[in-house]
Amino acid sequence: MRENRFELLNGAGVTRRALLAMPVAFAGLAAATWPKERPVPDAKENGTGKKVKIVLFTDDGKRVGEVELQQIRKSDEEWKKQLEPDEFVVTRKAGTERAFTGRYWDNHERGIYRCVCCGTAVFSSSTKFESGTGWPSFWEPIARENVRERSDASIGMVRTEVLCTKCDAHLGHVFDDGPPPTHQRYCMNSVAMIFIKA
Repeated sequence: MRENRFELLNGAGVTRRALLAMPVAFAGLAAATWPKERPVPDAKENGTGKKVKIVLFTDDGKRVGEVELQQIRKSDEEWKKQLEPDEFVVTRKAGTERAFTGRYWDNHERGIYRCVCCGTAVFSSSTKFESGTGWPSFWEPIARENVRERSDASIGMVRTEVLCTKCDAHLGHVFDDGPPPTHQRYCMNSVAMIFIKA
């Protein structure tokens, strides 16, 4: 018995059975891109790089205090063993996830956001706002010491890149079009962070 064929835009034929299986395949792909359960890196871990000061926070967002630690330095191979492929591309190679695809762009729960690479607290839900851009946006970091900024001219225009102070992970960019009181929009990549629900 011959199966019905559906024509796609490129003219290639697809069987009815294959067409009906597509939602299952896409569901599997979505599940594969959702973060796997794994321990959050310890923000108190000492590295081998230069000394930096960061502010430690409990998982419920309480400020513990400032500490001086050595930056986390790892080879690309070491980072690849620790991170998912999309996390590696964004945090270690300054990639950007597509708008409206990240796990936190529409997250409205209370909690804190930690760096996916080293566990440093970087943002709080108390400063998160709906920017309409499709990326998680905040009007300030949880502590200025925990992120650093540098000029980025990688796409032919000058932007301000935001990095984790402790491990130099690329988190996103900051723009001057945010809400009061800072008028800043810290536009972050979901895959660069782990959300800890309060």
